[in-house]
Amino acid sequence: MNGTNIFLDDVRQSPDNHVLVKTAEECMRLLQNTADISHLSLDHDLGTKYFNGFSVVLYLLEKQIIPSKITIHSANAVGGKRMYRRLMEARRSGELPERVKILHRPLPLNA
Repeated sequence: MNGTNIFLDDVRQSPDNHVLVKTAEECMRLLQNTADISHLSLDHDLGTKYFNGFSVVLYLLEKQIIPSKITIHSANAVGGKRMYRRLMEARRSGELPERVKILHRPLPLNA
């Protein structure tokens, strides 16, 4: 994977070789302006009631932005599962190509 790796989270530090973004809006701007996205790792809760990780999922599907791999790392069980289910539904319907790897791997907040 030679493209950009993006880590959306307002609390956790990003893994090595990832660009850290802390808001959904910042993530959407980066997605729109990045040609090749290898890995997109998403948190759900971002400290605002208006935009969250699910908003980013809807945005990338609407704009047909296709990362090679998407990980839902949110510790919010309900929000994380909702994001994962929407991505899997998109893959089943052909909205998202089969080649996109989708993972649901919650991380503790202190990770």
